[in-house]
Amino acid sequence: MFDRRLVQNFDWGLLGLTLLLGIIGLIILYSAVTAGTPEAQRVLCLKQLIWFCVGLVVMLVCFLFDYKILERWALPIYIVCILLLLAVLIFGRYVGGSKRWLVLGPVSMQPSELIKITVIIVVARYYAKVVNTIGLGIRELIYPMAITFVPFVLIVGQPDLGTAMLIVVIVGTMTIFVKIDRRSLIGILVTSTIALPLVWFFFLKAYQKRRILTFLNPDRDPLGAGYHIIQSKIAIGSGMIFGKGFLKGTQNALEFLPEQHTDFIFSVLAEEWGFVGSLVLLLLFLMLIVWGLNVAQGCREPFGTILAMGITAMIFWQVFVNLGMVMGLMPVVGVPLPLISYGGSSVVTIMISIGLLMNISMRRFMIE
Repeated sequence: MFDRRLVQNFDWGLLGLTLLLGIIGLIILYSAVTAGTPEAQRVLCLKQLIWFCVGLVVMLVCFLFDYKILERWALPIYIVCILLLLAVLIFGRYVGGSKRWLVLGPVSMQPSELIKITVIIVVARYYAKVVNTIGLGIRELIYPMAITFVPFVLIVGQPDLGTAMLIVVIVGTMTIFVKIDRRSLIGILVTSTIALPLVWFFFLKAYQKRRILTFLNPDRDPLGAGYHIIQSKIAIGSGMIFGKGFLKGTQNALEFLPEQHTDFIFSVLAEEWGFVGSLVLLLLFLMLIVWGLNVAQGCREPFGTILAMGITAMIFWQVFVNLGMVMGLMPVVGVPLPLISYGGSSVVTIMISIGLLMNISMRRFMIE
């Protein structure tokens, strides 16, 4: 029987924030693709609008069922996503030098986006069972490490180090949230410090090292690896306080700004709407993140609390990494800006995540 309290406790604020960010994303995307042909402009905007509508439907589905069902289905969902990542390595399509896309008939999807929310669900399920007041030790951390390691290796093989590291950071945030004992934390930090030189010399590819060195000094290769960061900083700086106006960004219009509709879409916003427009978008993201933390705090059972925290951490780190990247504060790693950057898989994944947040928010009152 349908519980009327679900309607009474529907999270209209979270829905409103999501719709507002999605509409802003479509407006910025329209401006970002004006540098291309009119046909390309129409197609990209139409595709993003379709994906956003699909995301709304999926979000609706995600808050209709009881989120605690995911505890039972977490591992099957994880296995399916791992199989999709394996399929990408075998049958995937190359785009921009990386094999990240899986073509399923008329639809192309990026399983590395879906695996982020899947890992969050599986790890939240595990932590909800083992969480304690003392803190987790190394033995309790073996399982989440293994759950994270498998997709990490498969995504690095695409190669997509940015998304792989993002999954590690999200799980790390969830681990710190549930508490880890001091001895284990020190051991992990020492091991990671020792491993960094080995990763640099034996695991990073030449282009990945070049990105890091360019981040440290973009002027070392201004027409090559440093071009993205330099042009992005020019676009952001030229917007000044109020920007140049909608569709009047010269860096975008003259096609100086690379990947302007995906990774560097914030630079388009900053150039056209200036500091004020950028600040408004940042405040909206801040509200979304605080809202997610509030949902986690208000939940009365561990799985929902940790799941909400993991979802909020995913949104926070994507925003943090993307903004740091376009402002030259972090290496260029290809992380999209949630609900703003072009990309169907990214939009649907974020909408699934927000749908689950709404699900947890609606059902907080039902847990005694």
